[in-house]
Amino acid sequence: MLDMKLIREQPDRVQTALRNRGSDFDLDGLLELDRRWRATVTQLDSLKSQRNARSKEIGLRKARGEDTSAAQAEVRQLGEQIAALEAQVRQLEEERAQRLLWIPNIPHESVPVGPNATANVVVRTWGEPRTFPFPPKPHWELGELLGLVDLPRAAQMSGSGFPLFRGTGARLRRALIRFMLDLHTREHGYTEISPPYLVTSAAMTGTGQLPRLADDMYRVANEDLYLIPTAEVPVTNLHREEILAGPLPLAYVAYSPCFRREAGAAGRDTRGIIRVHQFDKVELVRFVEPSRSYEELELLVTHAEAVLQRLGLPYRVVSLCTGDLGFAAAKCYDLELWAPGHNGWLEVSSCSNFEDFQARRANIRYRTSDGRLGYVHTLNGSGVALPRLWVALLENYQQADGSVDLPEALWPYMDGLQRLEPVPGRT
Repeated sequence: MLDMKLIREQPDRVQTALRNRGSDFDLDGLLELDRRWRATVTQLDSLKSQRNARSKEIGLRKARGEDTSAAQAEVRQLGEQIAALEAQVRQLEEERAQRLLWIPNIPHESVPVGPNATANVVVRTWGEPRTFPFPPKPHWELGELLGLVDLPRAAQMSGSGFPLFRGTGARLRRALIRFMLDLHTREHGYTEISPPYLVTSAAMTGTGQLPRLADDMYRVANEDLYLIPTAEVPVTNLHREEILAGPLPLAYVAYSPCFRREAGAAGRDTRGIIRVHQFDKVELVRFVEPSRSYEELELLVTHAEAVLQRLGLPYRVVSLCTGDLGFAAAKCYDLELWAPGHNGWLEVSSCSNFEDFQARRANIRYRTSDGRLGYVHTLNGSGVALPRLWVALLENYQQADGSVDLPEALWPYMDGLQRLEPVPGRT
């Protein structure tokens, strides 16, 4: 969340950020609530001071043998007024805290200003999209031809948006996960975490999913537990309510399934596994010194890029504009793969710097070089999301006969298998 002091002292800056984001958050209402809270606290402090003075006076008068019954009645009345004001202060504090949870982060000054994805900026590209001497097939046709997925049976048991990989398709999924985890732990210095897949509302609030995205989450009935939408949630909350003892940065990587109700716009990309409610992802999370967080963001992006480069897949890095920026992010880069069968770019990673937005919500602090306590900056990025990586892999490496050549980086993880062949009898 944002620091209330910053909002109070720089309301114009915050209002401009909200406008650039296209947010309708009622900043004036929050400031008025804060004004009422401060006025009530001032009134409360004044009454407490009066009570203390009167109590001291009563003590002196008692020592002189004077009648203090009237003064004591006044003190009791002050006590009742104080108790009422304390209740008001608590109520105002709670309401202010709840409103603060709905205000988005302030975009970094380097973020392009724009209303939606049309204003996003391509920062760089890597590789050249392949040209085919034949019409490239989409991944759902390749998956059927190669016997890698069974979407009808998945829909029969779970409804739409839940993939089922089978045979070599399931093996390829597992190979990609192992490949990414090994790359990030062995070469990029991340510590692997295997997190819980169910978390409390406090954990979801800490990373910014709640309360804003409550309708997109899967909640366990009658329990304060949610299926995680990303491993970012449990891994970031790994240090919730802590003062970090070790040197920064701390870097973690985690594989997890992810669950989200909202799988995209109705009627868009509904075939295959591009937009699904359940998907696999390898997630990167970093806790860093605030002064280095934007250098760390650039480093994080290169770690996600390394996955795509090792697999030889053409991609582009896109800087998201203010209107397309995630709620908690101060800056975000998307990595998008070219998918020829889809004939478009597919986001496979979002790498974000949240600055101290999540750390304030989850109370994650560290000691500065001069011994003071401060909030860390948190970063996270997909390293990378699996379904669209799987899609791009099939579509980019497909051959005219429907077979798919596997990139060399995956051969050891597929026990030497170098090509996926069509199932006999399928065309």
